[in-house]
Amino acid sequence: MNPACHPALHTRTTRAIAFAQGGYFVVTGVWPFVHMRSFLWITGPKTDLWLVETVGATVAAIGVTLLVAASRRAVSFEIALLGILAAVALGGVETWYALQERIRWVYLGDAALEVAFIIGWSIALTRRPSDHSPGM
Repeated sequence: MNPACHPALHTRTTRAIAFAQGGYFVVTGVWPFVHMRSFLWITGPKTDLWLVETVGATVAAIGVTLLVAASRRAVSFEIALLGILAAVALGGVETWYALQERIRWVYLGDAALEVAFIIGWSIALTRRPSDHSPGM
């Protein structure tokens, strides 16, 4: 079966996950641009603010992509893969460096949310088509 035509991608569940992750990514991605001081107060001091902004812009761009796909009822295999891999990358890096005590423990909270997104996508993509309600 062509992954892009996978019936599990056209459900309320996949749209809800894309909306949730997309919204979260937009908010956390633009946060350093809106109020860098509060971002640094929560996450800890950084030496390269341009890197904070680069990561923030990238995360926000992924978030907007997920939101647009969900709103257009166009959650394709590629969109799901983007959501999963972004969560794996962010959660993995955050966990590794928090456990190495290179970044604040607050990042483990974000890593836990990334795990929730991974689990949500995994459940949605492995359910049989008959287990799903039709797309909204």
